[in-house]
Amino acid sequence: MMNKTRQTLIAALTAGAMMGAAAPAVAQGLFAPVVKVDNQVVTRFELQQRIAFLRVLNTPGDLNALARQQLIEDRLKTQAARAVGLELPEDAVTQGVAEFAARANLTSAEFLRLAAQDGVAKETVFDFVRTGQIWRELVRARFGRRVSVTDDDIDRAIAALGSETSLQVLLSEVIIPLQQGYEARITEIAEGVAKINSFNGFTEAAQRFSAAPTRENGGRLEWLPISQLPAPLRPVLLGLEPGETTQVIPMQGALAVFQLRAVAESPYRAPKIAAVEYATLTLPGGRTDANLAEAARIASAVDSCDDLYGENYGKDASLLSVTSAAPEDIPGALAIELAKLDAGETSANLSTDTGDVQLVTLCGRSPVLGQEASREEVTNRLRAQQLESFANGYLAELRSNARIVSK
Repeated sequence: MMNKTRQTLIAALTAGAMMGAAAPAVAQGLFAPVVKVDNQVVTRFELQQRIAFLRVLNTPGDLNALARQQLIEDRLKTQAARAVGLELPEDAVTQGVAEFAARANLTSAEFLRLAAQDGVAKETVFDFVRTGQIWRELVRARFGRRVSVTDDDIDRAIAALGSETSLQVLLSEVIIPLQQGYEARITEIAEGVAKINSFNGFTEAAQRFSAAPTRENGGRLEWLPISQLPAPLRPVLLGLEPGETTQVIPMQGALAVFQLRAVAESPYRAPKIAAVEYATLTLPGGRTDANLAEAARIASAVDSCDDLYGENYGKDASLLSVTSAAPEDIPGALAIELAKLDAGETSANLSTDTGDVQLVTLCGRSPVLGQEASREEVTNRLRAQQLESFANGYLAELRSNARIVSK
């Protein structure tokens, strides 16, 4: 699973003691600072390690930017803990690593061995877990007494747990893939689609420009519970009149425009979703006719996420990933695609950052605890939410007061 670049990196580190005069040059490159946070530095090696670790965790998005942000925040967190003399015993960190690995039904040794296969050092995992633990302890110590959950808060939360809004929306879509060298022209086309204010006009645009399978019926989607769509998109859609369109929405490798056809309140109240499990399968080689035909074949052949393992058999295992995430943690473009799918259905509308076809299969949605949730469980959740709010504000304060210089 480990690519040649990371193999070379690890080999260089391992053989450093035997490389004589070459060792200082290697060390100088690897351990050169890429960010300085007050009097602390983040090295190139740490950045590479965090990127590799995020890949192990199947983290979506721009991993370089996310790794850099996380490491800056790690420095701020450890600096704040050190300022008040807060430290963790090593056995607590070891237990934390065990609990982290258990989330994937693995022992610590199994998880560390799998991470090492992708070039992630044991110390990287321990540092990641240690920082998370010490930050939680610091937040509890600093803000624990300020958390207040009343009986009214609990009653309202229990009443809200059972169901989500019953509003449904009827949309049409135009999804235009981006092509290298033609980005300006494609953006111009998408902006033109966003100015359409008639149903017939939008239908014609979908049939002419859209690459989604819905182009065959003018871009029309079935009724969707508004709760399944990304939270930032909901007020945008509810602010439209039937026939009006959204602005251009960037997606992975494409631009999208949605038209509102209707809004209705359903007698069925959709359960509030705690987690969405989905799989992505990358087809390398770009959005060629052959790749799109293969994507269509796979989409019609699979009935579950498990079927994708058979489709990827004998190929690079890193092309397939299965993820479970809270709805609010799923990137907007991916969340929109998943909202359109029922369990076992597959979409080929998205592309990777390098332009490859990315199949997306919805494995399932897990509802939150219903009205049967105990008052103690609800209280703990509300306390955790308040602590998280305090923690986010505190971290923002630390960042604003710090001197952060990127190299």
